[in-house]
Amino acid sequence: MATVFPSEPMKPTSFGDTLKIYLELTKLRIVLLLVFTTVTAMFIAAEGAPSFAVLVPTIIGGALAAGGSSVINQYYDRDMDAKMTRTARRPIPSGRISPTNALIFGVALIVWSVFILGVFVNWLAAGLALGGSLYYVVIYTVLLKRNTVLNILIGGGAGAMPVLVGWAAVTGTLNVEAWLLFAIVFYWTPPHSWALALLVNTDYARANVPMMPVARGEAVTRQQILLYAIMLLLISLLPFAFGTLGAIYGMGAVLLGIGLIRASVNLIKEKTGAAARSTYKFSTAYLAFLFLIMIIDTVIL
Repeated sequence: MATVFPSEPMKPTSFGDTLKIYLELTKLRIVLLLVFTTVTAMFIAAEGAPSFAVLVPTIIGGALAAGGSSVINQYYDRDMDAKMTRTARRPIPSGRISPTNALIFGVALIVWSVFILGVFVNWLAAGLALGGSLYYVVIYTVLLKRNTVLNILIGGGAGAMPVLVGWAAVTGTLNVEAWLLFAIVFYWTPPHSWALALLVNTDYARANVPMMPVARGEAVTRQQILLYAIMLLLISLLPFAFGTLGAIYGMGAVLLGIGLIRASVNLIKEKTGAAARSTYKFSTAYLAFLFLIMIIDTVIL
């Protein structure tokens, strides 16, 4: 297969340009969403606003762990990224940063994450952050992504680890409520990722990555998205059923879950890129709003 390279890769010309490139490697938008789930878990665990002295280092440590994991993921996937139109302009395949510098940067971020969380929060939170990074880099990126259609199904646990970090930061332990939050993010990951995979199916096929649309076909992928949207609705109601969260959250979870199911049904009916894009965008908003409602419910009730 031909490798896709940008026509004129741009080298950094100033400190500001260099900083932007390194920040681009961390995938800030994803980091912000993961940190938000961490903070939400902290609010629920604390039954209100957590201590500022714990909140700040947890946010910093969590952001560093998530960012570092993304950097190392791009270091390992640089050959694959160069083959895909969507990712060819990332800093490493575009030649704006060397693979070695990126690797050093990613490892440094994770090391600092563990240090900050361990010293200023607790070592359980630090260990969970490190575990999440290893999960994403080793289990998902190295072992699963290129080798099995189960990559997203199993790898989704990496994105769910931040809620455990947040819970452990406040309580110093983990309980059933923490794992319920973990399950919500875990079951959210497949429909979200598969909707994106439908949009860039050609890229994944070119790079020989066995994402669901490539390995099982688009029709099966759409059916699986609907199945997981239904399961996600049921799982999202467990915090309400267990009494962890109240009626505000319960109503919000139902409405958001129905919205995701409707988008998934529409995806089966329309079979278009526009429908896949709409489902992907809604799934992103779904998680953000669901966790926002968790905070509102916790603060008000």
